[in-house]
Amino acid sequence: MANLKKFFFILIQCTFGLGQTLMGFFVFLFLIKKPHGFYRGCVDTKWDSRSGLSLGLFIFTPSETISDSQKIRVHEYGHCVQSLVLGPLYLFVGIISVTWAGLPYFEKLRREKNLPYTSCFVESWASRWGERVTGDVAIWD
Repeated sequence: MANLKKFFFILIQCTFGLGQTLMGFFVFLFLIKKPHGFYRGCVDTKWDSRSGLSLGLFIFTPSETISDSQKIRVHEYGHCVQSLVLGPLYLFVGIISVTWAGLPYFEKLRREKNLPYTSCFVESWASRWGERVTGDVAIWD
């Protein structure tokens, strides 16, 4: 049964979530020399960043030397679930997420108002779904 779930997970990510999976594949190729593994049907690449990224079937997470790496992986898996449900509409989640994470205005807002990263609805949604699906704890700050 678990293999059947993984099969459908991969099939849906490669069809309904094709856009983000293709982008993830290109990032994966760019980082091909980094360590890779599998996490619940996703290809998990350890990269030299303290943050994570999720693109369809591919997640990019910090190495285990970062204290919250497992929680970040669960959060990124939550984004995979969003991709599964939203398909091509996941593009909007990605735009919101990248804007919230990287725009200096939002970085300053989070810092000045002491807002957790998950105060953005797409980020709290990812952590919630990551926890619900995996049974593990996701990052919330």
